[in-house]
Amino acid sequence: MAATSFLGYFADQLRMNSMSASRFRLLKKSVFIVKWLILSGIIGILAGSASAFFLVSLDWATQYRETHRWIIAFLPLAGFLIGCMYHYFGKEVEAGNNLLLENINRPSKIISLKMAPFVLIGTVATHLFGGSAGREGTALQMGGSLADQLTRLLSLRPRDRRLVLIAGIAAGFGSVFGTPLAGGIFALEVFLIGRIRYDALMPAFTAAIVADLTTQTWQVGHTHYHIPAVPDLSALNMLYAGIAGIAFGGGSMLFTQLTHYAGSLFKRIPFPPLRPLLGGALVAVAVFASGTTRYIGLGIPVILESFEYQLPPYDFLLKILFTAVTLGAAFKGGEVTPLFFIGATLGNALSWFLPLPVGLLAGMGFVAVFAGAANTPLACIVLAIELFGSECGGYVAIACILAYLCSGHRGIYSSQLIGQHKHPFNRRVAK
Repeated sequence: MAATSFLGYFADQLRMNSMSASRFRLLKKSVFIVKWLILSGIIGILAGSASAFFLVSLDWATQYRETHRWIIAFLPLAGFLIGCMYHYFGKEVEAGNNLLLENINRPSKIISLKMAPFVLIGTVATHLFGGSAGREGTALQMGGSLADQLTRLLSLRPRDRRLVLIAGIAAGFGSVFGTPLAGGIFALEVFLIGRIRYDALMPAFTAAIVADLTTQTWQVGHTHYHIPAVPDLSALNMLYAGIAGIAFGGGSMLFTQLTHYAGSLFKRIPFPPLRPLLGGALVAVAVFASGTTRYIGLGIPVILESFEYQLPPYDFLLKILFTAVTLGAAFKGGEVTPLFFIGATLGNALSWFLPLPVGLLAGMGFVAVFAGAANTPLACIVLAIELFGSECGGYVAIACILAYLCSGHRGIYSSQLIGQHKHPFNRRVAK
């Protein structure tokens, strides 16, 4: 009887300890969820508000430039001033997006808060005076630098800091394009090729959704795109989509190589502020010589045209050249919207040869060239569904995957690490 009582008592203690352990695990999970709901919400509000201000400023700069085109003559001077600002006061944040990726992969010094106002001023000036650049880089840098201030304020650990930076990138991307789901996936996918960090799922998506809602609350809108016709996905149409995807991968490689090459050429100039001065002069001369502002700024009107009717087949090449010189000379902005332009107009050009609707090819190129250049195919597939609707999903998936596979491992972000090679015959690398 005594032995039986002892065994019963021991069994009761085990059950109590097991219940206590279960409650403790549940408590830890609850604390994690509450903690990251709060942190991600704060990051989303900060990044969404910054994006709203940035988008309004960018609209003003674009409208002013288009109604006062003489201002493009001052692009070299604007470049020189931007160069001086970073050379004398902002060297620690000059790396931009690559600095964010480096700190996710190898956390080091907290990113200075000055990154946000510097890149905002630099990007608005780039667009105001006629450079060819985008806006995602600015949104990512503002979101990441604002988010990283929580690291110092709350004394977060390196692991938590990685999640904070990922949330900041997601919030910036999701709010500047109005695509929170793509923003969340982009932040999870961009810093490590071939791998995704699932521990950052909640911070990334929460921050992106809150940031998008914040931008909407400020009543700042986004451009709406529409693919007029999407045919049924037959075997032959899949073949056409595959051919287009390979071409989009080639476009990604061309843009990446030319932009990096232009950057290496400008770096031969020993005094950094002279680089954007020279680059600005080249762009300004090209604009006045061509008599058009079609290939500078964001190029949204041309992107919208590419969905409706056939355009000159060389549009994408000229946009690559204008953007490579602008960004290679160290003007500020981003690569993504120029990549949208390049992809949409390349898809439009392919409509001269491939029997798919011009709007569908433009939409496929819009996201697929970006997928290849940024090595983020999943984010780009979701981006297309958020922007164009789910009907194009099959075509977009084929184009994005093939563009990703055909674009090589070198992308627009030099600080990306290879988590796993794109092709099975390459050596697998785990980070």
